[in-house]
Amino acid sequence: MTRTLILPGYMGSGPDHWQQHWLNDNPGSEFVEQDDWERPDLDTWLARLEDRLDVSEDVILVAHSLGCLLAARLAGRASAEKIRGALLVAPCHLDRTEQLHPDAIDFGEMPEKRLPFPSLLIGSLNDPYMPFEQCRRYASLWGSDLIDLGYAGHINVASGFGRWTNGYGFLSLFKRNRPAGFAGRLPEMASHRAFRGLVRDRRLLP
Repeated sequence: MTRTLILPGYMGSGPDHWQQHWLNDNPGSEFVEQDDWERPDLDTWLARLEDRLDVSEDVILVAHSLGCLLAARLAGRASAEKIRGALLVAPCHLDRTEQLHPDAIDFGEMPEKRLPFPSLLIGSLNDPYMPFEQCRRYASLWGSDLIDLGYAGHINVASGFGRWTNGYGFLSLFKRNRPAGFAGRLPEMASHRAFRGLVRDRRLLP
């Protein structure tokens, strides 16, 4: 059975966050809990994630914000072999995050290695934590397909993303495709005009 590991960002994901709803709505999902959500430390967070990967097989990562950078840090590590794919929603840039939360986060430099597993980066045109042009850059560096979700803020509760059931469609792309047939790219529908129209249509967003 495919296991979904949910990777929250800074301060975790509260009860109304879409990640919490996804945990409740999807059997086989698990939060990767951290001891200190208020002062994220890369080494500590990475060790906790790899502990979960050590006892798991056939994993999909669902990451938000700082959790996306945690997922990206798996590049070059043996534990990455367990991962079928990663959904990277609203990644943050460490420089911008440091400006917004001074002295709170110890996450080193931005990860830039290409990911050894398929990944989909979902970005926003007005995300305060990462301008969309930087989303383009990191999608290219990581080898991720990129979805423009329009003016969606940080894709969190504050920008109207509570349960976000429409996001399940992105998750299902990974569940329908085996790595051998994936070749590091999403199905053709990910670049199809109708698909782009779906994710930009505000009536279909939360």
